[in-house]
Amino acid sequence: MDHLHPARVVPTGTTTVPPPRRLVAVGIIRRHGGRTITVRATEAGATGTITPRGGAR
Repeated sequence: MDHLHPARVVPTGTTTVPPPRRLVAVGIIRRHGGRTITVRATEAGATGTITPRGGAR
């Protein structure tokens, strides 16, 4: 039993459920051959762009 932090003690036979977590977005950025490739994936789908190095023209 944790005498220093009694609020952290969980009674025997019970479980704690962590709050739900969700992925907002994940992506990559690569620079290759004078171009920048950006790919992003979300729950709604995936998007991708290829632009010349230094930004869109």
